[in-house]
Amino acid sequence: MTIRQSCVVASLVAAAGMTGAARAQSPFAFNTGIPDGLMATASRPESEGVLEIESADDFVLATDTRLSIARVVGLIPAGAALGDIQRVAVEIYRVFPLDSDTARMANVPTRMNSPSDVAFQTRDSAASGLLFRPGVLAGAFTAQNSVVNGIHASPNQNTRGEGPVSGQEVQIDIQFNTPIDLPPGHYFFIPQVTLSSGQFLWLSAPRPIVAPGTPFLPDLQAWIRNGNLDPDWLRIGGDIVGGSPAPAFNMAFTLVGTTLCYANCDGSTESPVLNVYDFTCFLNRFAQGDSYANCDQSTTSPVLNVSDFACFINRFVAGCT
Repeated sequence: MTIRQSCVVASLVAAAGMTGAARAQSPFAFNTGIPDGLMATASRPESEGVLEIESADDFVLATDTRLSIARVVGLIPAGAALGDIQRVAVEIYRVFPLDSDTARMANVPTRMNSPSDVAFQTRDSAASGLLFRPGVLAGAFTAQNSVVNGIHASPNQNTRGEGPVSGQEVQIDIQFNTPIDLPPGHYFFIPQVTLSSGQFLWLSAPRPIVAPGTPFLPDLQAWIRNGNLDPDWLRIGGDIVGGSPAPAFNMAFTLVGTTLCYANCDGSTESPVLNVYDFTCFLNRFAQGDSYANCDQSTTSPVLNVSDFACFINRFVAGCT
C-alpha cells in the first residue's frame, strides 16, 4: 500500500472537521478500499443526447449521520485532462422495496437487495449542490472487465461485460455544500460524472472489504441501470457478467462526516443536551415544513404528519447514543 492510499480516510476526516456540523457527536468515516482492477462501470448524468447510467454500491449507517465529504476512484481516457471533468452528481438510494412501486412487473431477474426506484437524496454540481476536485493517481490503470452499453432488460441481461478497459486512474474529492443528513439504515451510493469528451468509469473494490476498507454486514453487491431500464436495476456481477459462480463487486468510494443525535434538535452541548428546548425546536421546524421534521422518513403526502411527533418522542426517549 502506498502512502497516498493509507492517508485517504485520514485526510478526508480532517477536511470534514473544517466544515462544522450542528448536532455533531463524533467523526464518521467509511471506505471500501483501493481498486482491485476487476471491473469498471459507467455512471453519468443524463444530458442532451446522452443516456443516464447509474452504478450503485451500498453502505450501512448505525446511527443518524451527516455526510459532508465523499471520494470516488475511477478511470478517465488516457488523453483526457482533469479539466475535462465538467459535472459531478451524487445520489443516495434506499433499498428496495422502499421508495418503489412494488405492484409493477419487473423487467430484470430480481429486485431483491437492489436500490429503490427513485433517489432518496441528491446533490449535483450543476445545481451548486457540491464542489469537486479531481486528481490523478496513476497515468495508466487497467480493469479486466467493463459495463457501459451492455445494460439490457431480461432475458438479454447476460452480456458477460464488454471486456478490459484502460485509462488514467483518478480520484474525485467531493464536498457537499449542503451536507446529507441520513437516519440509521441501509443505503446505496451513486456517483455520476460527465466529461467533455470520453467516459468516466467507476472502479471496483475488493469484496469482501479488506483493510484499509471498512467491513460491514450485510455487504450487498454493486448494481447498475440506464435510462432505458429505469426503474429496474441489474446486478453487475450476478446478472450482467454471470457465470457459475457469478462474481459480485464492490465499488471504490469513501464517505466522511459526523454522527448526529437526531433528538438534539437545537444542537445544544451543555448537559442535559436533550431538554424541553428540543421539543420547541422540533415544533418550529415542523411548522416551517423543514425536511428535518420528517422523523419517520415517510414519502406519502403529507410527509409531515402526527406520526412524526410520535417518532420524535421515541427518539428523544431513546436518547443520544
